[in-house]
Amino acid sequence: MSIRPIDVARTDGGPQWVEAVETPSGVEVWWDEPRPHEGGRRCVVRRLPDGSRADALPPGWNARNRVIEYGGRSWRPLPGGGLVFTNWADQRLYRIDGPGAEPVPLTPEGPSRYADLRLPPALGEVWAVRETDDVRDLVAVPLDGGAPRVVVAGAHHFLMNPAVSPDGRHVAWIGWDHPRMPWDGTELCVAPLLPDGTAGPYRVVAGGPEESVAQAEWRDGSSLYAVTDPTGWWNVHLVPLDGTPARNLTPVELEFGGPAWKPGNTYLAPAGDRLAVVYGTADHRRLGVLDPETGEIGDVGGDATYWASTVSVAGGKVAAVRGTPYTPLEVVLADLGGGACEVVSAPKPLPDRDLLPEPEAVTVEGVHAHLYPPRGVRGPAPYVIFVHGGPTSSRPIVLDLEIAYFTSRGLGVAVVNYGGSTGYGRAYRERLRHQWGVVDVQDCARVARGLVAMGRADAGKLAIRGGSAGGWTTVAALVHSDVFAGGVAHYAITDPESWAAETHDFESRYLDGLVGPLPETRQRYTDRSPLLHAHQASGPCLMLHGLEDAIVDVSQAERFVAELDKHGKEWALLTFPGEQHGWRREETIVAVLEAELAFYGLIFDMEFPEVQPLTLKGRA
Repeated sequence: MSIRPIDVARTDGGPQWVEAVETPSGVEVWWDEPRPHEGGRRCVVRRLPDGSRADALPPGWNARNRVIEYGGRSWRPLPGGGLVFTNWADQRLYRIDGPGAEPVPLTPEGPSRYADLRLPPALGEVWAVRETDDVRDLVAVPLDGGAPRVVVAGAHHFLMNPAVSPDGRHVAWIGWDHPRMPWDGTELCVAPLLPDGTAGPYRVVAGGPEESVAQAEWRDGSSLYAVTDPTGWWNVHLVPLDGTPARNLTPVELEFGGPAWKPGNTYLAPAGDRLAVVYGTADHRRLGVLDPETGEIGDVGGDATYWASTVSVAGGKVAAVRGTPYTPLEVVLADLGGGACEVVSAPKPLPDRDLLPEPEAVTVEGVHAHLYPPRGVRGPAPYVIFVHGGPTSSRPIVLDLEIAYFTSRGLGVAVVNYGGSTGYGRAYRERLRHQWGVVDVQDCARVARGLVAMGRADAGKLAIRGGSAGGWTTVAALVHSDVFAGGVAHYAITDPESWAAETHDFESRYLDGLVGPLPETRQRYTDRSPLLHAHQASGPCLMLHGLEDAIVDVSQAERFVAELDKHGKEWALLTFPGEQHGWRREETIVAVLEAELAFYGLIFDMEFPEVQPLTLKGRA
């Protein structure tokens, strides 16, 4: 018995943003969730205090946006059960006034996109980051459909986290400029709000070129709580506006923040005189309640191994998203006092527990990894190294049916949080500085060899796979090492210099820090390019790519397989209409998993009769 690909499509993926709302009858919880069976849309769901759930977004509407291409916080609930949201099809802001109502546009047609939505109290407006042709402003959009008002313009090339002070006198935001990425250095800015509703001159109260402010929320009219990392760890700080130094409230080597791939993440939420916080490492994240005066943290929410970067507080309760190795990501409502923790999202069908692997966090020669052993295999087994994207990201220990799909069929999986990954402090993250294509490849190879040395893996049956930046590491490992018998690259970067020239604005200077600035360091780009070294591939490669990918164009895959073909190497390329950077449609998820399993069957000489055979070009 094994896990089916349809099980993966319908169970993996999880809630993204949560919001708790206090009402006279109790606390409501709102979130959005993926719907692969509905064309991959994200639907906002409302759970009432009586326990009933209902979709707050009608069929056909998709609460997503394309700000910085990855999208950001895309909706907020309105008093009385309404909703304001961004719609994927046209990127406009819409308002819907409750069950059965039709969405009404609030912003005009055009190229603008909106994200990181906020609802300042009593203003009758939704505030958002507006992106128009790579220019980003903070705007206020009247909920009655009036013209948007620009609040902050031209302060930074990128901005996020707009927040109005409780007294309505100031606005705060986080900004940064090329060539920095938000995890390199950002500035927490505060400006007075003028009578016309625009921001006056701003000043920087925290952050800088080598300090990353990940989130900030007002404590009162004279200070903010900020998640920032001057110590090398994203800790919670109290930042006064009077110029006195910020105070670290959590001076420990744990992360209370993360990388801002999607504007709108929340790692903390004020709860009266306390704070709800998400913190830990990439191996174990917790939900806690912080006392800012003593620094003490009381854990709430039980034994989950992972809490997502979204928390919200109302009515003495905290809403959040948790996961364990044996339960899917789910929305919970927990008492701030550490008592009951209630699951409020709908249950998902799960396979039998004995089909799920028992994960283990290990460190191999200083490299963090999570091992998922294969089911029913004694002795050395085939192993696949899973490489996360980003690369400034990480993969937690949580139920992942994509992994279980393979382990239930006798393939071991090792998730490598290589140097450059988040969740282990800035020093570990900075191991990848100017070393992309070197450290990530070496760390993945190191873990693979370590598995062989432990007697867990068969040295002749090692593969590597990943998506986006993980796809880059996959193809780089194939051409720059001799460890792997083959690789599977999902929407992969294969040539860094051409990608930097053709990709979107947010990541267009990312490689300055990962490889080096151009043209001064062009030789590094040449030396590390998988495209230019395809003739050295140690095994076959399966490339998978969406045809609407605006982050990594499909030409990256097409050029790479052309080079493999030229040099007599084995390959296959599958493309998917309607998919962007990542798989969202049920039929795509199924097709991708089956093709990947068939590929491992070929390179490991294993029989998987439940999937269609895969033909490799160049195979005699």
